[in-house]
Amino acid sequence: MRSEKPKKKKRKWLRITGIILLILLIGIGAYVYTVFNSLSNAVDSMHKPVDRETTKRTETLNLEQQEPFSVLMLGVDERDGDSGRSDTMIVMTVNPEKKSVKMLSIPRDTRTEIVGHGTTDKINHAYAFGGVAMSMDTVENFLDIPIDYYMQINMEGFKDIVDSVGGVTVNNDLDFTYEGVHFPKGEVTLNGEKALKFSRMRYEDPRGDFGRQLRQRMIIQAVLKEGASLNSLTNFDDIFDALSKNIKTNLTFDEMVNIQKNYKQAAGNIEQFTINGTGQKIDGIWYLLVDDAEKTKIQTALKDHLSVK
Repeated sequence: MRSEKPKKKKRKWLRITGIILLILLIGIGAYVYTVFNSLSNAVDSMHKPVDRETTKRTETLNLEQQEPFSVLMLGVDERDGDSGRSDTMIVMTVNPEKKSVKMLSIPRDTRTEIVGHGTTDKINHAYAFGGVAMSMDTVENFLDIPIDYYMQINMEGFKDIVDSVGGVTVNNDLDFTYEGVHFPKGEVTLNGEKALKFSRMRYEDPRGDFGRQLRQRMIIQAVLKEGASLNSLTNFDDIFDALSKNIKTNLTFDEMVNIQKNYKQAAGNIEQFTINGTGQKIDGIWYLLVDDAEKTKIQTALKDHLSVK
C-alpha cells in the first residue's frame, strides 16, 4: 500500500503538467489565430490589383516553384500640394536559389520613354501621368525585365511604419542637420519622424539624390530587419495597422505566404546598387542621362538574377 502513494503523486503531477501544457497550447493557438486574422485583414486593406499586361514574361510566374520575381517599390509623397510623383523608385529582384536580393534605386530624374504617354521625360513623372500601371510599364521598358509586383508606400505615413516596429538603427555615413535634427556619423537610432527626415534630405549631401537613395534603402532594410524580429510579435496590431494605412500592393495574401515560406533565406543577403549617369539640362529642365553601356550593365545584372533573357 505504501508504494501506491508516490505513483498517485506522480499521476497527479502528470495531470497538472498536461493541463498546463493544454492551456499553453490553446493560448498559443488563439494567439496565432489572432495574428493570422489580423494579418489577413491588413493584406485585404493593402491589396489593390493593377490592370496591365506584360510581354516580358511568356509564362505565368509560379511562386510555389520558387521562381525569381521582381517588385517595384514606389515611395509617393502625399503631403498637401504634392504633385503625386513617385519620388522614390526601387526595384527589388528576389532569387531563392541564389539566396539573394538585389535592390536597385532608380534616380527620379532619369530621362526615359514614358510608356503609354508618348513622351520622353523624368521617370518619376510616369506615376503622375498614369499611376502605378504606367510606372510599372515604364520601369519594365527601361530595365528590360518583367516587373511582377508593385508596392506603393505613402512616405508621409512611413514614419508610422517605423514607429510600429519600435524604431530603427542605421549606420550613417554623413554628418548633417536637416529640419532641426542633427544626424551624426556612425550608428544612429531613429523614430518614425527622424527616419522620415533622414531619408528625405537631398541638397546638403554632396552625392545629391544618390545619397538620399542610399539612406532610403538603409531605412527600408532596417524596417524589414525589425519587422522580422521576435520583438515585433508583441506589437503586431500596430505594425499591421500602419501597413494597411500606408501601403498598397497587387500581392495577394496567398502570394505573401508563399514568399515568406519559400523565399525568406534570400532576405539575409541584400545587394544595394544604383544607376550612374550624367546630369544635363534639356530645354531648361535638369535630367539624369544614362548611357547605353550603363543601362546594358544594369539590365544584364537584373536579367541574370531573375533568370530571364
